[in-house]
Amino acid sequence: MYTAQGALEREQLVRQYAPLVKRIAYHLMARLPASVQAEDLIQNGMLGLLDALTRFEDGQGAQFETYAVQRIRGAMLDGLRENDWLPRGVRREMRRVEVAIQKLEHHHGRPPSEGELAEALGLALDDYQKLLQEARGHQLLYLEDMGGDRGEGYLERNVASDTVDPLRALEDADMRAALVSAIAALPEREKLMMALYYEQDLNLREIGEVMGVTESRVCQIHTQAVARLRVAVMGEYPPQPKAKRGSKPKGAPA
Repeated sequence: MYTAQGALEREQLVRQYAPLVKRIAYHLMARLPASVQAEDLIQNGMLGLLDALTRFEDGQGAQFETYAVQRIRGAMLDGLRENDWLPRGVRREMRRVEVAIQKLEHHHGRPPSEGELAEALGLALDDYQKLLQEARGHQLLYLEDMGGDRGEGYLERNVASDTVDPLRALEDADMRAALVSAIAALPEREKLMMALYYEQDLNLREIGEVMGVTESRVCQIHTQAVARLRVAVMGEYPPQPKAKRGSKPKGAPA
């Protein structure tokens, strides 16, 4: 039971660390599909903050903030784990984007522009950019990239597995070297966005202010950069054309 003074101190700490919850939520948004609402993340994050205040003995100082970040982020992911947020169709479309990136890079000897990618995919530029927006949350590595698609949900494939962490693959020296090289080869605008997000720890709104673009445009740039990095890091992505109805695959027996 809390005394009146204890309840007051707890309320003050909640107000003190509420901005931390919002910052974690908005920073996480770029890694999640557009269907995820920041308000839902914040609500779950506040539950994580309250849990941290209950569990942590001291309840203040830098050490508490480190602990609180873990509990807040964990609560957000727990809330997301109950839903499969990323449509499978979006994953398939991004696979097509990756194939197009690879083809055009081989053809031109440079990263293709958005216009070139849209044309290669048979899409209007606006429709291509809309796809990038819808694919917010497209990840550099998925569990199926390392062992087959077993039908796991989005969070289980990306950030919530207790047994297999896709980020562990990045600890490999060759993988890190490939990633560093791939980032260096990004178009300058995408390279700047990645630096602001991953090195400077800015959220999407802040990055938009720096780059002079909207928050949604930052999401598009991020998604396209991740697609380029996947091509560079994961290697070959050969297209898999489907046979037309009524036709036999080449070389198939009569």
